Amino acid sequence: MIKNEESLMAQLLGFLERKTISNEGKMDNFKFRHHCGYLISSIEMQKATFQEAIEFKSLIDDEIEKGFYNIVISLNECEFIDSTFVGVLVVIWKKVRAKGGTLKLVKLGRFNHSVLHLTGAIEIFEKYDSIEEALASFITPIEQYTN
Repeated sequence: MIKNEESLMAQLLGFLERKTISNEGKMDNFKFRHHCGYLISSIEMQKATFQEAIEFKSLIDDEIEKGFYNIVISLNECEFIDSTFVGVLVVIWKKVRAKGGTLKLVKLGRFNHSVLHLTGAIEIFEKYDSIEEALASFITPIEQYTN
């Protein structure tokens, strides 16, 4: 039995090593930073497709589990997103909204005729021209507290 367990462990370690090698460098496609309790993510690739969507969702899920429910995602570098990636954005939006947070997207101008518009998903997202503008929108002006 011990020999079988050692063999199984060796196979598992071999799988994990291959898995790690195959993911090398992919994290460079997504940049994450935290600012005043907000998560800021930049998609730094020309095309965001099915393959990237799975990894991105996993990374964002980790951040949501850590308590980051207010998220800004910059698509400044991205020229194309496919329907799977749009689906991941919608899932993230639903998750953070259920926890009292919001998802804001930056630089959507280049997606005028994209899947975002064709599916109607564009309507659910708050859209901004810059990360700074998106972050500023989280702050409620003092005048609104007195009304």
